[in-house]
Amino acid sequence: MAFMVKSMVGGQLKNLTGGLGGEEKSESEKSPAEAQGMTREEYEEYQRQLVEEKMERDAQFAQRKAERATFRSHFRDKYRLPKNETDDNQIQLVGGDVELPKELAKMIEQDNEEEEEKNSVIGQLSNIQNLDLDSLKDKASATLEDLKQSAEKCAVM
Repeated sequence: MAFMVKSMVGGQLKNLTGGLGGEEKSESEKSPAEAQGMTREEYEEYQRQLVEEKMERDAQFAQRKAERATFRSHFRDKYRLPKNETDDNQIQLVGGDVELPKELAKMIEQDNEEEEEKNSVIGQLSNIQNLDLDSLKDKASATLEDLKQSAEKCAVM
């Protein structure tokens, strides 16, 4: 309501005075700095800070995406799955040299240790059912001791 009265009466007054006098800028005519109650320099500095913060956030986000892509590509290599071009592109966008976060690196290291243990001879023996490794070790050590004692008794040696 006040807007209508102001526009009707204000328009009539401008016509009578010829638009002379102190002109007030409406909110739509103010610059963005004036609208926020800042000087032009303060507003420019504020905008510069916003742009810098956005760039930092974008860089951190790209880094995280590249770390995840590295993690996925590691498991694709491990399990001989086809490579994904989007993962390769994300890694290249960051610069190609991406380090995994500590938690992910520990997971991969533990997984590699388990794989090595499974691939070893003792790991393969432990997979055989009904095989007691402790008794097997005891028998092997007893056999070695018997061989040592028999070697001591042997006159030739």
